[in-house]
Amino acid sequence: MTYGEGLLKTRAAKDEADDDYVPSPRRIERERFKRARARRATAVAALSTLVTAVVLYLVITGSPGWPRTRETFFSAEYARKALPKVLEGLLLNLRLLVVCGAAVLVLGLLLAVARTLRGPVFFPLRALATAYTDFFRGLPLIICLLMVVFGVPALRLQGVTTDPVLLGGWALVLTYSAYVAEVFRAGIESVHPSQRAAARSLGLSGGQTLRFVVLPQAVRRVVPPLLNDLVSLQKDTGLVSIAGAVDAVYAAQIIAGKDFNFTPYVVAGLVFVALTIPMTRCTDWVTARMDRRRAQGGLV
Repeated sequence: MTYGEGLLKTRAAKDEADDDYVPSPRRIERERFKRARARRATAVAALSTLVTAVVLYLVITGSPGWPRTRETFFSAEYARKALPKVLEGLLLNLRLLVVCGAAVLVLGLLLAVARTLRGPVFFPLRALATAYTDFFRGLPLIICLLMVVFGVPALRLQGVTTDPVLLGGWALVLTYSAYVAEVFRAGIESVHPSQRAAARSLGLSGGQTLRFVVLPQAVRRVVPPLLNDLVSLQKDTGLVSIAGAVDAVYAAQIIAGKDFNFTPYVVAGLVFVALTIPMTRCTDWVTARMDRRRAQGGLV
């Protein structure tokens, strides 16, 4: 009998044994108990959620100012009137998210690489990158927007745009690239030094080691926090409305200013929430997937 025939017979015998397997009464009882406990936990969670929702509804609708609040913030008439304008302005927010998100990732990666360069010759570059990240991480975004949107046109520089959309996008890139740079730097520094040593021992230069060994591992490790930053950027694109750009927030502000009803703000907020929730769930899914791969040893 050859080795292959023996292996096939062994596998056939194992499959036959698996087919004949009958779980013990104790195992059946354990599985039944687990299913019953899961059903009980689901029922308790559903009941507690329902009770909480009913209590909140009764408290809110039973308050003395609820009729006036419902008319001012939750008017169906003003919601139907505001929704088309808000959705039209939302296109600007989406364009800002795509363009600014790409610029933030590129600039943040360059800053992170600059901060991790080794050798005394790169000290000025490291110092500039550090000063940049420290300054813009400490500067509130709203102040950065005001300084860029109103300060740059005041300089009257030739060839520099005064478009509030572009200036607002620059402010978003300046602020968020500082945060993303720290995320990338954490990923780069999390790569074990032995990876660099192994790459250099194979003849790779410092730049090749960074490009082909360090950065691929670093980027994979920081994907979840990067997605979280993009979720925050998606919300903060609404701040460009302070410069006069007609986005979803400013469109809601125009309608609310005409009719003195704040329902358009609620509509704009719900639109942003509807965009944010899928991105958040995607972030959770990516995080869980990477955790499973790391637990199985499939992620370096």
